[in-house]
Amino acid sequence: MEISIELLKQMAFEIYENIHPLLGTELATQKIKKGAGGDISMHVDIVAERIIISTLERSNIDILLISEEIGEKYIGNKENALKNQYKLIVDPVDGSNNAVRGIPFCSVSIAFAIGDKISNLEKAVIIDLVSKDLFWAEKGKGSFKNDQPISVSKNTINDSCIFEFDFRLNELMNALVEYKNIIRKIYRVRVMGSCALSLCQVAKGSLDAFINFKKSMRLVDLAAGLLIVKEAGGKIYTFEGKDLDKDLSIDIRFAFIASNAHLDGFFKKELSKLNSSH
Repeated sequence: MEISIELLKQMAFEIYENIHPLLGTELATQKIKKGAGGDISMHVDIVAERIIISTLERSNIDILLISEEIGEKYIGNKENALKNQYKLIVDPVDGSNNAVRGIPFCSVSIAFAIGDKISNLEKAVIIDLVSKDLFWAEKGKGSFKNDQPISVSKNTINDSCIFEFDFRLNELMNALVEYKNIIRKIYRVRVMGSCALSLCQVAKGSLDAFINFKKSMRLVDLAAGLLIVKEAGGKIYTFEGKDLDKDLSIDIRFAFIASNAHLDGFFKKELSKLNSSH
């Protein structure tokens, strides 16, 4: 049985109902173990992941789960999952540090794929764990916030663009110097702490671009947001200016840029200059 967008929405809403009351509480901060993604799993992460696993098991779905906490785990019959190539790529709580400290910017990210590559993503949902806004997309059918279609902004680099950055502090100064020709064109910069939810801000036009400088960014943080941005008319590519079509694996990590279509030419031109000078 293929996973429906309604089942993904059901998962997201169930996680919201269980996690939202925990935001900013002492219970949420309890550290459980080191997750497969490399970060310490907190109570909220584990609760959310258990809901996803339980939903898949109740629905009798044979699938490979790729998750921030558990890593890669086959649910149901492994042989069937290998045959049907179903994969669910999940970050149970994206922005865990925001969640446990009560900073109102955190989300759940769930993406469904049939195949082994990013291009095989078929459906995606991201729920805002504070507002309960649900962002979702199906391949070839557009992107939505709740029940309303959304699209990326139409701003060009000559407009007052607002970007978000994500970076490691020890790499920030080098990035600011290396990419100064891009950065000096920006009107404002934000740093909010949930990659999945930030990609939704690009998809609905609130942000014009999201530049992730971290080469350690994980697939689980990006998968759902990538499809939502693309279906909203946006672009996502590497710092080499190439489309992302990497393997669907817990081990995949990379830096990327997500932007509206009007900024695509500017970014790729500047990236080409940088890459040719290296």
